[in-house]
Amino acid sequence: MAKKRLKVAGTDHRRALLAGGPAIILVEPQLGENIGTAARAMMNCGLDDLRLVRPREGWPSDKAKSAASGADAVLAKARLFPDTAASVADLAHLYATTTRDRHMVRRQVTPRQAALEMREHVAAGETCGVLFGPERTGLVNDDVALADTVLTVPLNPAFSSLNLAQAVLIVGYEWFTAATTVAPEILRSGGSRPATKEELLNFFAHLEEALEISGFLRDPDKRPRMVRNLRSLFQRARCTEQEIRTLHGVVTALAGPRRRGERP
Repeated sequence: MAKKRLKVAGTDHRRALLAGGPAIILVEPQLGENIGTAARAMMNCGLDDLRLVRPREGWPSDKAKSAASGADAVLAKARLFPDTAASVADLAHLYATTTRDRHMVRRQVTPRQAALEMREHVAAGETCGVLFGPERTGLVNDDVALADTVLTVPLNPAFSSLNLAQAVLIVGYEWFTAATTVAPEILRSGGSRPATKEELLNFFAHLEEALEISGFLRDPDKRPRMVRNLRSLFQRARCTEQEIRTLHGVVTALAGPRRRGERP
């Protein structure tokens, strides 16, 4: 006998599911229930690309499935990653959600502004995603440094705390209600696509290695902040793939020929 599909208020299985949109990346989510409710919020808003970085209770999760209340299609597609960098490697545009001042120079937008920008990116065939941190602590600075833009929800300054599903739902709702026919306004020149996060991270590794060899990053106490500041500079530039290749060449030329014993 065929299994009867569970009927949940607000669902209509006769209608086609909306899907697509930006990736939703949950970094070290603490509870399976929170993953499930975030997946439910995603499905409410027609989002289906869920990425999980080191969930504390492991994956897959029966608690997540139970809390998703029928959003099984989102959970079934969810992908697991060992670290944040791997989870965003294929993305060209990345937003990091945070309410705290990170003392980094970053563009800051509301969910509504971010949704309009992401519509532009998607209309131009470019990938984008939104980072959400652990429920208790939020994103660490190194994860925020991967993003081009900080996304902050304007709420009561004395009480702006949101649970994970609430945060995902606000971002997803703004995406869902944003105009779908937005003309791309982002400068695109020379036919070169925006660099992906993987390409940027490869360049950062090349640059930082050269700076370490030269002695610029000699102070171990100052190094983490200097590296984040340099990465912020290039993130704000929104480099294209061609520009990243050019920058690789610049670093190689400035570093000069390698001496024997230096790292490759």
